[in-house]
Parts: sequence; structure tokens; C-alpha cells
Amino acid sequence: MSFRGLATTSFKTAGVIGALGAACVGYAAAIEVRWFTLRRFTVPVLPVGAEPVKVLHLSDLHLMPTQEKKIRWVNDLAQLEPDLVVTTGDNISSADSVLPLLRAYGALLDLPGVFVFGSNDYWKPRFKNPANYLLPAQKQRHKPHGPDLPYEEMRSAFVEAGWADLNNLKTTLKVNGLRLDFAGTDDPHIKRDRYDEVAGEVDPAADLSIGVTHAPYQRVLNAFVDDGYPLILAGHTHGGQLAVPLYGALVTNCDLDTSRVKGLSTWGHDGRQAALHVSAGLGTSPYAPVRFACRPEATLLTLVPRVHAGD
Repeated sequence: MSFRGLATTSFKTAGVIGALGAACVGYAAAIEVRWFTLRRFTVPVLPVGAEPVKVLHLSDLHLMPTQEKKIRWVNDLAQLEPDLVVTTGDNISSADSVLPLLRAYGALLDLPGVFVFGSNDYWKPRFKNPANYLLPAQKQRHKPHGPDLPYEEMRSAFVEAGWADLNNLKTTLKVNGLRLDFAGTDDPHIKRDRYDEVAGEVDPAADLSIGVTHAPYQRVLNAFVDDGYPLILAGHTHGGQLAVPLYGALVTNCDLDTSRVKGLSTWGHDGRQAALHVSAGLGTSPYAPVRFACRPEATLLTLVPRVHAGD
């Protein structure tokens, strides 16, 4: 092949690759980021003979006031008639988002619920070098610049509606005739977790004990498992946000391995283990409004009895 022919072929190849890249970016920014989906998992963690409990797990809405499609979609989740709502933080991205958020949650606020916060419940998102997300979690630099989101207003609204605050706190709820014990931490990603304030073996009198946190850092997961929690719920990872088809996520934005970046898995430590559900969440930072091969999601977890009493 002549030099001219080789050059022409190279230009054509580059053009095709460029067009495919542009199409992927357009899809990620215009379609998938708003293509909400509901995941469903069955988790055998209840006592033998117990009635199932439907848990709606919501996370990482990163809500902006103008996101009406997301507001309507979340509001419609009340039609699932869950028995319990768990939100694992990063609810808002604007100081003007609290009222739109409450409108999104709507009738869900009338149900039993628990919540923890993430960094974007305290601080507005800031533009960051995307390369930072490729660094190991322990090497990332967190520079809290003083809370500038109305997190206390949001907290008060949740509590007044009847949801329990689990930010370094414990609570007990009665759901479907079952005693459910909860312990939670504030966001480990910005080192607001104080597990020592909720530490201790689970109470065997509870029908189920659930650990709740925003970012699934290993130190918190290990602590929950060591104390005997059979179920842990978290968010934060966005499922990797930009995944590679047939491969999966490249990052988790914490020290969790990518095989557990979203969905239901098992976490073990020192001979004990727990079911772990990590939500890929419903939003993104307004400075990175794209998702690829990782649709925004909510999850309906159906808790059912263990197969054997000793499981």
C-alpha cells in the first residue's frame, strides 16, 4: 500500500473511532444518565416463619431542583408499597434542592424509614480532576470547606416525617411485626464515621439487625460484620459510573473491590460474614453528568426467612 493510501486509511480509522467516541459520550450524557431502573434482590436474613419485608433502598440522588424526571420517578416508587425505606446519603447537589427532594420522596416519607448522610448532604459538589478517582482511596485528598448545604433542614424534615437518623446512631423499628435493629455511621469517605459510638454485638432479641453507611469502606464493613450484623446497606460508588461493557467498573471511589461495586454480595471478616448491598444510586455530580454501562437505580430488597434456623 502506498503512503497516500496508508494515510487515507489511517484518517478514516481515526474518524470512525472519533465518531464512536462521540456517540458513546452523547449516549452517556443524554440517555443513560436519565434511564432509571429498579433492581430487585431477595435476601434470606429473617427468622424462619417470618413474613417477607420489602425494603426500598435509595441512594445518591444528587438532586438538582430542575430534575423533574427524577423527582417523578422516585415519587412513583411509593406504588411498590415497600415496608421500609432506607436512604444512604448524597441526596442533594444544591442549596435549593431540599423541597424538591421532599416532593420526590412524597408518600415514601409516610413509611418507616432510616437514613444516613454522605458528603453531598453537607457540601456542594465541586469540580475535581477526574484522575483523582483513579487514585487508591487512601491517597485521595479530602478538603472539606465548611458545610454549605442545608443538611439540618433536610435532617429535620426526615425526622419530623418519622424517619430515624442513623448518623453514628442506633434505633429500633417494628416492621411487619418484626423487631428490626439498626446501627449507622456518618460518611466514612470524609471521615465523619464514629463507629465506636454504635459499637457492640447485635442484640439476639432482634429479629434482624441492619448496618447502614454511605461509603462502603472496609473498616466500617468489618466493624459491622465483627458485631454480628447479617445485612449491610451502602451507596456512594455510583456503581463505578463509567463501566466497561462485559468487564464492569474500573473504580469504586473507596477501598471496596470492584467486584462489589454495586448489587448484592457477601462481605466476610474474621470468620463472620454478612449480606452486603451497595446501591449504584440515582444521580451523579452536576460536574460529571454521565453514566455508561451503569444505569441509575433504586433497589427493592425482599427480605425473606433463612432456609435453616441456624443460617
